[in-house]
Amino acid sequence: MKNINFYGIALIFTSLAGHAQVTLNADGPGGVGTYELITNALAPGTTNAAVEAPDAIHPSFGRHITEVFDKDLNKFVFEFNLHVSNTPPDNEPVKGKTDRQRVEIKTFEASPDNLKGTTGETVQYKWRFKVPVGFKPTKNFTHIHQIKAVNGDESNPLFTLTLRKMPNGVNKLELIYVKDAASGTTKCQNPDMSLFEGSWVEATETIKIGLQGTYAITIKKVSDGTVLMDYSNPNIQTIRMAYTSKNGTNYAANSFIRPKWGIYRSLKDIADMKDETIRFSDISIQELTAVSGKK
Repeated sequence: MKNINFYGIALIFTSLAGHAQVTLNADGPGGVGTYELITNALAPGTTNAAVEAPDAIHPSFGRHITEVFDKDLNKFVFEFNLHVSNTPPDNEPVKGKTDRQRVEIKTFEASPDNLKGTTGETVQYKWRFKVPVGFKPTKNFTHIHQIKAVNGDESNPLFTLTLRKMPNGVNKLELIYVKDAASGTTKCQNPDMSLFEGSWVEATETIKIGLQGTYAITIKKVSDGTVLMDYSNPNIQTIRMAYTSKNGTNYAANSFIRPKWGIYRSLKDIADMKDETIRFSDISIQELTAVSGKK
């Protein structure tokens, strides 16, 4: 296996079983800019289009994804920042909505083919993240990872990891599945968020894409390998077909699926919220099996 370093390092392309793997890590001071580093990995050739951040509404803070040195991993990592203490609070930068806020990174239409999951492929996403002790989710959504469908029925993510405050006051990390707009939400697992707070954990998510696909995710502590979430489904729809809803809406079939990482949260309970950060590192995307002829 050969590692080829670009832009000083953090972006690594490797060859495994004939399929490209892209790995994204922070490179610290003196490297390429943070947004540029992320975009070079996830959407090369675009102008920071892989980053969605509320910099325009909160310019005094600057870029809302920073690179900080983490003592536990002994290296630089990405820190995602969202604020409610400023006026107005950080917002939804993509559509300018004021009832939610977002700082995320993503692949999308402009990304290379090997970063977009299409029917018949098996893709694997890996990443590390650390939720700080005292993070305050609300009863509404606080997404930290999404698998989005593109084109057709694309309003709801297929799979989501979200932090949520429950009616009894206990905070949970929920794994959510939405088959399509008509199906409603399925909560696959919801371990206590306290298990994750203050510790680096490593997620491995593997998806065979199809109407009869498969899905698996494992999250374990980096320090000792303790498994905190382990879910798999050997027969689950992982991309949406063309269909007509009960209200007569016609949906085309999805063209591909894509990942997102960061913080995307509702502002409906802003009085019960505070400025928050989450750290991410070692983000990778790999096609374990690819569609014949795909670049």
